[in-house]
Amino acid sequence: MQNVVYHFRFADGQGASCAVDADAAPEAAEPPAWTALGCQQCANCPLQPASSPHCPMAVRFVPLVAIMGKLRSYDQVEVRVDTAERSVSKHTTVQRGVGALMGLLAASSACPHAAFLRPMAHFHLPFATEEETIYRAASTYLLAQYFLARQGGVPDWELHGLKARYQALQGVNAAMASRLRQAVDEDGAINGLIILDLLAKALPYSIDDKLDDIKSVFGGAPFPVPPQERP
Repeated sequence: MQNVVYHFRFADGQGASCAVDADAAPEAAEPPAWTALGCQQCANCPLQPASSPHCPMAVRFVPLVAIMGKLRSYDQVEVRVDTAERSVSKHTTVQRGVGALMGLLAASSACPHAAFLRPMAHFHLPFATEEETIYRAASTYLLAQYFLARQGGVPDWELHGLKARYQALQGVNAAMASRLRQAVDEDGAINGLIILDLLAKALPYSIDDKLDDIKSVFGGAPFPVPPQERP
């Protein structure tokens, strides 16, 4: 994955940046206590403290909490997201700017329940709308099923697994919000996570409806298959 850097410029003129490299977790000699796996551990977490003493998603959030822990969710912020190919800027609230970065940090973490999001982190789209997120999630999942079928596996073309994965992610978001309440003084980071959780809650029930809406972009019919050329 390419490096992604989020730059924040706050209303008081102060600024901060957070770089995300999906191939390397942030190093911390003494991770904060709220990152311990046993602290508000997700009910559906498959990890064990002996092999994973710290929650991989929580550790991923440490640099973000250091920046945003004292900011209120409704404070205004200018956000610029830099990659090697482009820069994207948006004037928004702290909770939405944090939510965009949190989504990338979560998707690029080693959390088993977020593993299906990793390809989307590789092709990160800052500030995606709900419709864009559903399009990207469904497209990514179906491409994974294509690769699975080519390897001899049984593909899930009905998206049942995608819906189940987002439902599992709801438990992760709830537990992570409890962790963050121990780590921050204000609500900016927590509300950013709540925005992500609202999407995770809505997505399993809205995939079919939203994909029906998106279908019109494709002209309402499958792409025609060109006839084979005669020798």
